[in-house]
Amino acid sequence: TFLIVISILFCVCSLNMFAAFVCNFLPVLDLEKGLEMRKRVLSGILASEETYLSHLEALLLPMKPLKAAATTSQPVLTVQQIETIFFKVPELYEIHKEFYDSLLPRVQQWSHHQCVGDLFQKQASQLGVYRAFVDNYELAVETAEKCCQANTQFAEISEVMPYGVLKVLVTRSTLVLHDLLKHTPSSHPDYPLLQDALRISQNFLSSINEESTPRRQSMTVKKGENRQLLKDGFMVELVEGARKLRHVFLFTDLLLCAKLKKQIGGKSQQYDSKWYIPLSDLTFQTAEESEPLPIPQAPDEELDAIKIKISSLRSEIQRERRANKGSKAMERLKKKLSEQELLLLLNSPNMPLRVHNRSGKSYIFLISSDYERAEWKEVIREQQKKCDLTSMELQMLTNSCLKLQTVHQLPLTVNKEEDESTGLYGFLNVIVHSASGLKQSLNLYCTLEVDSFGIFVNKAKTRVYRYTTEPKWNEEFEIELEGSQTLRLLCYEKSYNKAKMNKEDGESTDRIMGKGQIALDPPMLQGKDWQRTVIPMNGIEVKISMKFTSREFSLKRMSSRKPMGVFGVNISSVTKRERSKVPYIVRQCLEEIERRGMEEVGIYRVSGVATDIQALKTAFDTNNKDVSVMMSEMDVNAIAGTLKLYFRELPEPLFTDELYPNFAGGIALSDSVAKESCMLNLLLSLPEPNLVTFLFLLDHLKRVAEKESVNKMSLHNLATVFGPTLLRPAEKDSKIPTNPTQPITMGDSWSLEVMSQVHI
Repeated sequence: TFLIVISILFCVCSLNMFAAFVCNFLPVLDLEKGLEMRKRVLSGILASEETYLSHLEALLLPMKPLKAAATTSQPVLTVQQIETIFFKVPELYEIHKEFYDSLLPRVQQWSHHQCVGDLFQKQASQLGVYRAFVDNYELAVETAEKCCQANTQFAEISEVMPYGVLKVLVTRSTLVLHDLLKHTPSSHPDYPLLQDALRISQNFLSSINEESTPRRQSMTVKKGENRQLLKDGFMVELVEGARKLRHVFLFTDLLLCAKLKKQIGGKSQQYDSKWYIPLSDLTFQTAEESEPLPIPQAPDEELDAIKIKISSLRSEIQRERRANKGSKAMERLKKKLSEQELLLLLNSPNMPLRVHNRSGKSYIFLISSDYERAEWKEVIREQQKKCDLTSMELQMLTNSCLKLQTVHQLPLTVNKEEDESTGLYGFLNVIVHSASGLKQSLNLYCTLEVDSFGIFVNKAKTRVYRYTTEPKWNEEFEIELEGSQTLRLLCYEKSYNKAKMNKEDGESTDRIMGKGQIALDPPMLQGKDWQRTVIPMNGIEVKISMKFTSREFSLKRMSSRKPMGVFGVNISSVTKRERSKVPYIVRQCLEEIERRGMEEVGIYRVSGVATDIQALKTAFDTNNKDVSVMMSEMDVNAIAGTLKLYFRELPEPLFTDELYPNFAGGIALSDSVAKESCMLNLLLSLPEPNLVTFLFLLDHLKRVAEKESVNKMSLHNLATVFGPTLLRPAEKDSKIPTNPTQPITMGDSWSLEVMSQVHI
């Protein structure tokens, strides 16, 4: 009986059954019905886990007396035989007990926002235990067979041991993940976690079935100890001042940095190991602890030029696709696009992640987002254990990377399917309401990141909510999206230790308390109503609301219905009424920013609180005498946001609709002398209020850029912010889709236009 059941366990992991699961994957059902079905699926999982745990307990029951008898003069089995037959069974029990104990309270306190993906993700990350069990299969069968023949007492015991329950270990888990994904909307925070867990499970099943024998030992550390892949991804490594693209693999006991070799003569791809650090020897270094090493950075103008080429190539590919032309032209364009996107991926990240080997060697990775850096640090710190590799073990480990990798492609649009979303273009209003789940009072704030061209950028920051377990920010931000697909939220504990402030490498000394992300799903966000959601992170839950406005709708410059106001009123009318050459609102905002915002990191780039901006807008529109007092009490980013909103809501852009085509033509001139002459002549042809206001603003922006080493805002960064704001013409009604419920992602044409405005 024991041998039959063991055989069943191994057979049920077959690739055929896995293929059947994939074929049965159905589309996501109606949102409300699907969310309710999630609870039913999870309730079924709890019931089966409860039964399964009881069987495991029964299975472990005879193991204890067998072990006790092994040390006596009349043992039933030897210690070695017991360890072989019951290999990894206690660990399986602990894994499922922890999973059940964590899942039960979440289902009992159910809501549609409840997340469970992290539990399945953790369980999937422990599949190495199952793998070790399968790798031990032949030896267990051989040992059990001999023991049954040699000892009738063990033969009787083996008949009543409920080994049959083990056959559902992985296959049921995979089926459950398919069911959960069927009933989980793609916009739900759980969706990417469940997808990740399913991918790991599928890779595990595939790796078992692809092998002719389950006794492959290339992924074992020592006998009885299993190495598991926890995380992998593409990163940029700084090597002797040069940027190198690497594939980094984090295992349970070491960090491996590898390079994918070029394919030659149709040979299969292989990895070349560059270096590794046992986690027991790995530490993270700050800028002060490491040797000063300058990080080479490509000029912003060069990165923008790459983005223009990317947008242009995307447009060409779309035209080729619509024209149904030959595949050779399409392949050439895709190759060029891949080259440019790789160039951008290699040169964009500038945030260092320093890892140090206690033997003395240090390495630097460059990352684009604090979210990603924190993610790598967290999982490494949780898994630090000792491991020493021989050269043979290292080669075997590197060879296994191709099969184990979970990140199979670089994040390039050329690798995406034709029908995949290119992201959203427009403005996303986000209200950060509150946080719950904190166990102690802290000084907390949140930051918001969105992706653009595959790189994540910090876009907004809430105020610090002082010493509380339930911060209630209720702050609204307006974030511009450029092909964005993901919103990330990070929650920090504010550090007031002055000795640790002013990091030069962009690494915050504030402690990350939690982080989470949500997919920006076009169908969900196209409605006019606010969408409320909860982002779970490390036991903390942050409530937010979102509302998206497509770029077509946001570009409709309209005259104000309040002719005596400021916003939406022609600039010449305002200056004439005020008897000034520069509008009062522009002078007031710039003076306040110069007084206390010149060293603010990301000034003009980081969004201000929308409610503060609207309050200032109302104050200026009603000529409130207390507007100066209001400004002195507000966050400087809100004042910068008010200024940008004023220029964006002018009924005509500062550079005028009439002259905009000429500016666009002038900047495209190839001869530098002709370009300079043309642009200056066009500038001087602006109406006097427009020209004087622009020169007044430009003088201020030059002073801001002089503080670039502190505020990180170069003239080019400022042009990126103000170019579209000052130049973007009103969008004609004819361009607005007749069916606004369809996803609006104009994408590449918008990107090209924005780049032109930045260059002007």
